[in-house]
Amino acid sequence: MPDNRAKLDTEAKIDKLLVSAYPQTAYLVSAELSSDNVDDYGPTNPNGERFMEELFRWKEITDNQDEVPKDVWEACYTAIASANASLQAIQEMGNPSSLSPQRGEALAVRAYNHFILVNLFAQHYTKENAATDLGVTYMTEPEVVLDPKYQRNTVQEVYDHLIKDLDEAIPLIDDSSFGSTPKYHMNSRAANALRARIALYMQDWEKAVSFSNAAIGVNPVSLQRNYARIAAEAVGTRGFPNGAISYNKSEEKSNLMVATAGTQHGVIFGPYSFGSRYSHGALLGDTETTMAAGPYGQLASTGYVLRAFVYAGTNLDKVLFPRVSYMFEYTDPVAGIGYARGAYAPFTTEETMLVRAEALIHLKRYDEAVVDMKRWVDNALVRPPATFNVATINTWANGINYSSARIPTAKKKLDPKMISFEAGTQENMLHALLFLRRVETLHMGLRWFDVKRYGIEVERRVLSSSGAVASVETETKLIARDKRAALQIPSEVIAAGLTPNPR
Repeated sequence: MPDNRAKLDTEAKIDKLLVSAYPQTAYLVSAELSSDNVDDYGPTNPNGERFMEELFRWKEITDNQDEVPKDVWEACYTAIASANASLQAIQEMGNPSSLSPQRGEALAVRAYNHFILVNLFAQHYTKENAATDLGVTYMTEPEVVLDPKYQRNTVQEVYDHLIKDLDEAIPLIDDSSFGSTPKYHMNSRAANALRARIALYMQDWEKAVSFSNAAIGVNPVSLQRNYARIAAEAVGTRGFPNGAISYNKSEEKSNLMVATAGTQHGVIFGPYSFGSRYSHGALLGDTETTMAAGPYGQLASTGYVLRAFVYAGTNLDKVLFPRVSYMFEYTDPVAGIGYARGAYAPFTTEETMLVRAEALIHLKRYDEAVVDMKRWVDNALVRPPATFNVATINTWANGINYSSARIPTAKKKLDPKMISFEAGTQENMLHALLFLRRVETLHMGLRWFDVKRYGIEVERRVLSSSGAVASVETETKLIARDKRAALQIPSEVIAAGLTPNPR
């Protein structure tokens, strides 16, 4: 081609292009810093970047560092462009059956990228508001003109596109077409796990159950994470980074898909001082998450097979699980400069299992939900409780108060206007399920989506150098359907004519 463009006219070329259809910047940091999984360790902690403070307090992002939401936006739409170029090339070749697996992968990753975008930059899906809430532009065609003008689809329209793409993609995906690296592609298990998560977010409980079954099977014990192996490798002076590498191995059966991206996650949520002003520290760990009085009791950091690491740094103790590996790609080894990168698992057996359990709770099939919840408990804990059932969950939930910023607990108020539920057993089961999800997805960003889904109110607190609550920023409290919960779209695309999120 006269302008050096690659002509997509062979299966091999399409395969190569699809490698770039996955986002090269991770959404994890933006979502995690927005959630209630971090506290502000105060101005005496010097290790805070401006973009972290802006995300933490749900402000407009003015910092231009790597990993700000703008970079996630650009990465997802760049990946979508690759998917659409592949789909167009396949169509121009006559949609041959030999390219059906590639078509399936392209449709699935197009859906995955839009799913990230709509959940970061829009209000959460609710049946009452989805038809009018601003979503994102769902791109189904390659961009071929200079300075095109787009409109934002509604949240409902985006989700309708997600379902259409995935329902067409799933029957086409052929894991054997991915050669020796199926985990680095949107394989069959991962696509079904994504479809299950979408169904859960749309409150389509039956489909959330059925697609979870398709992803991990009715009894996924053989697919659960091998914590003993990871713990054995997470030892020595490099215990935490080795644990993160082990956690994200492609041969780990629990990892339904493995992704790599440019991200500082492994440092921000790792045993380093960088970014530690906004951290998951001892107060959160002791009262709301890892070592809190949860439905399986109160544990020390060693109560988990893969123990919770405690990093004693400047004015805080970071409480961490090794979830995202940290790597550095040197562009100039002599100068020591390059890019921070990480590997992580966007879809896992455990998270999909808890998707199913949550849907079963909403269907009031409590005993079935407990089976999946107990599988998680039995696998993750060194000494799981002898009895874990609906009765013990009711006892736990009825025995603790709702959390507040100054007196935190593992039980946060849920807004029934966001997702309806009954007081009593159903609410208690949801509290237990959301606690397990919070621990399972700690540092991975999904808690932010749970906060939005259930309308969980969040008050930001500033901690003293001793780790106690110094002040609570009541005036900035995030409430259900708070306008700030939809991160503002990048200023560049607003300037180009795209409608901004209301403020």
